[in-house]
Amino acid sequence: MITVKDVFEDYRQQINGVYDINETEAITLLVIAEVTGLSRASIKAFPERELTAEQSKRVKNILIELQTGKPVQYIIGVTEFYGLPFKVNPYVLIPRPETEELVEWILLSEGERLKVKGERFSLLDIGTGSGCIAISLKKNLAYAVVSAIDISEGALQTAKENAVLNEVDVNFLQADILNTKPGNESAQYNIIVSNPPYVTLDDKKQMHSNVTDFEPHTALFVPEHDPLIFYRAIAGFALNNLIAGGLLYFEINENLGKETVELLAGKGFKNIELKKDMSGRDRMIKAQL
Repeated sequence: MITVKDVFEDYRQQINGVYDINETEAITLLVIAEVTGLSRASIKAFPERELTAEQSKRVKNILIELQTGKPVQYIIGVTEFYGLPFKVNPYVLIPRPETEELVEWILLSEGERLKVKGERFSLLDIGTGSGCIAISLKKNLAYAVVSAIDISEGALQTAKENAVLNEVDVNFLQADILNTKPGNESAQYNIIVSNPPYVTLDDKKQMHSNVTDFEPHTALFVPEHDPLIFYRAIAGFALNNLIAGGLLYFEINENLGKETVELLAGKGFKNIELKKDMSGRDRMIKAQL
């Protein structure tokens, strides 16, 4: 039988070339917790604990996949976002900590204000992917009417499963924001939020192969000559679908903060705020109609 300590050593030797030492340890801890059902504290406290034959086999099978560069979240099929479980697969991006910061910003700046006033309000997430933004907001703002759209049928199916998993009601719709015509209905959303594709080909050169080789390209990359194509389309959609005084939130390319602010100002948005993430990078924008 192999022990927890053996697994850490085996993973350290086998995937250190794919990940750095800290990532390797974090991945190993995640795998052992998933396979054994033990808490991370228990895993660290009892390194001599033995795994069963079945657990040992699964740990080794996961290691084989990790050596290809496949993200551990896709291998085990689940990840955590804003304290909630989310199914993930190659149809959807793996949720990132920066996006958790975007959710937190919305909840802190708007959620508490609306809770105090006791208003019901509508929120739309564009390019929802796994549904992590829409579902996390609905989970924390139960009174909100939350809708979400995506072009990918596979992504929407995953998002629907995640809504069931987290016991929330979100209205999911399939749509291509680049080809969405202004509707005849009156403006309806208090908040529109999006983490759209924003990675340029130049950015791609700096990215880890476990992202570029495995995560969905339609959710990542934009044309080099028009990196703000989705921001322009979503801002135009927001002009017709946000209520007066409504808010537009974006996660953005850290290298295009100034350009994104100028785009929104040119569309007529006001009170535009560019916000840095915990790493000090320009990663979020809020604008008011």
